[in-house]
Amino acid sequence: MGEGWRNWSGAVTASPERIVRPRSEDELSAIVRAASERGQTVRVLGSGHSFVPLCATDGVLVELDDLQGIVTIDRDRRRVEVWAGTKLYQLGMPLRAEGLAMENLGDIDRQSLAGAISTGTHGTGRALRSLSTQVVGLRLVTAAGELFDIGADEATGTSDLLRAAALSLGAFGVITRVTLRVLPAYRLRERTWTESFDESLGRLEERVSGHRHFEFFWWPKTDRCFLKTLDPTLDPAAPRDAAAGERVGPSDHILPSLRFHKFNEIEYAVPAASGPACVRELRSLIVERFPALEWPLEYRTLAADELMLSPTGGRDVVTISAHQAAGLPHEAEFSAIESVLLDHGGRPHWGKWHSRGPEFFERAYPEWQSFLAVRRRLDPMGLFLNEYLAQLFGLDLVG
Repeated sequence: MGEGWRNWSGAVTASPERIVRPRSEDELSAIVRAASERGQTVRVLGSGHSFVPLCATDGVLVELDDLQGIVTIDRDRRRVEVWAGTKLYQLGMPLRAEGLAMENLGDIDRQSLAGAISTGTHGTGRALRSLSTQVVGLRLVTAAGELFDIGADEATGTSDLLRAAALSLGAFGVITRVTLRVLPAYRLRERTWTESFDESLGRLEERVSGHRHFEFFWWPKTDRCFLKTLDPTLDPAAPRDAAAGERVGPSDHILPSLRFHKFNEIEYAVPAASGPACVRELRSLIVERFPALEWPLEYRTLAADELMLSPTGGRDVVTISAHQAAGLPHEAEFSAIESVLLDHGGRPHWGKWHSRGPEFFERAYPEWQSFLAVRRRLDPMGLFLNEYLAQLFGLDLVG
């Protein structure tokens, strides 16, 4: 067995036979063909920010850090083709130099692009959707070691294949390039403040509807909320000149947050109308049963989309996240929190802790079987299935 691997929080570990770092698509194709001949599973390593064993394998673990950067830019159509191993934070400056920007970013920008879209990474904003919905095309290496391009339907703006592949959990192949829809570069003003939980909930709809981005964190120990709004601005002031509680800067500077402490996380997307009642119930649960929990609940909003496996598929949602420090037990708290989220019609984030299996997903996703049919078509022998995905899909390891 080769070197060990662990995810960002340390909660997920694996002992792959090999960790490989291809420098080209041809080299990657050869790696995939060789693994197929040996009957080895192939999984892809991003930045390790998933809290479930999506990457874990005792076969071949592929690292795409030598496939980074922008391939091409189409300014007129606002399209950019990017190597899949590119970290999100690496896109801000080169896009800005071309007068372009990502439509949105997640809470952090340390993930690889392929990992972010493959798990449905998202930010916040009632009219905004996940990073996966910004994908208008991608290229992957299939189980046969062949390059396969998936694009949008020019008439409808999407295609069934792209609706599956843009959020695929890495089950279709190794993504090498991603083509994104981008926007003209823009600046954002951030405002942050704290207030009581009751005041936050009392003005929730006003804040959600009144800002491009809104989110809040409820801190159990103080029973207070930390709130954040982001809105477009033409103000040229630099972040270092901003007053306390406010800052202004390019979107790629303002959208992501810094996370200095490692943690594990559970997150579910619940129907938007259920959000306030759900977070109130979670607050009562934590106060009564887990008073020692110091990490916050996070509350964000997202618009509906049409991706086959999107937690926001077909409905506007609120995403609610709970956290626990890395290294501390989290299963009891997360299980109790999950029960509340399920009672409110939630679907779990694909990269964060959950205990759901294929029977749940069959009920929760109308196109679940359509997605599995695409997987069988592109990977009939299950080369890209690790044990976790096989269980998730209700499949044997041979596919």
